[in-house]
Amino acid sequence: MSIVLYQFPISHYCEKVRWALAYKSISYEKINLLPGAHIRAVKGIALESSVPVIRDDDTVVQGSSQILDYLDKRFPNRSLMPNEPSLSAEVRDWEERLDRIAGPAVRCFCYHHLLQQPSLVVPMLAARQPFYMQWGMRLGFKKVERVMRQWMQINAETALKAQKDMEDILAELWRTYSRSRFLVGDKFTRADLTACAIFAPLFQPTQYGISWPDVEQMPMAITAWVDTQKDVLQSLALRYEQNR
Repeated sequence: MSIVLYQFPISHYCEKVRWALAYKSISYEKINLLPGAHIRAVKGIALESSVPVIRDDDTVVQGSSQILDYLDKRFPNRSLMPNEPSLSAEVRDWEERLDRIAGPAVRCFCYHHLLQQPSLVVPMLAARQPFYMQWGMRLGFKKVERVMRQWMQINAETALKAQKDMEDILAELWRTYSRSRFLVGDKFTRADLTACAIFAPLFQPTQYGISWPDVEQMPMAITAWVDTQKDVLQSLALRYEQNR
């Protein structure tokens, strides 16, 4: 049986796993879930309700970092970790900070503004779902927005902090990439993969696998801020395109 990935198509943490699977040329099946409705399906096979989750025969692994660990051990071809312990430690430090700080910041900032435009955000939240799922989400969107804002603590104040967190990490990424093609060592690692995947919703690559709104449709607050960060986001987009 091939690997099964339980995912949200919009999730940048799920994109980390999709990318790692593609990078290693591993065949897999996607189970696309609807946020909220996903809980029963995921809790049926894993301890927590979060995605991504993979099932490989009788083995279940939850969380993007843990899944990347598993894939490198199970499929060592094209390893995403350096052999040198010191470099491996650097990679893990980058990944941990990007997952812990940048990931929630991108999510909070984008959703704070996108949740104000249901016609844009519903197709992304319900990507790869039957049309009636999108229809139902549109009808109940006020509740969807309220639950998402409460669950992820999304409001004007947290969105402003998220913007500052993104700017700090992007500045560090820009300094590092200005000196080197890669974040760590002389080869592509999961540090680069994580940086590019986490920030991908801001430069909207076609390889991500969902239909992005036209730039003209995006909230002005997002497009205006993205324009202030265009140099570093373009450097991430280039590395994404070269390695995805």
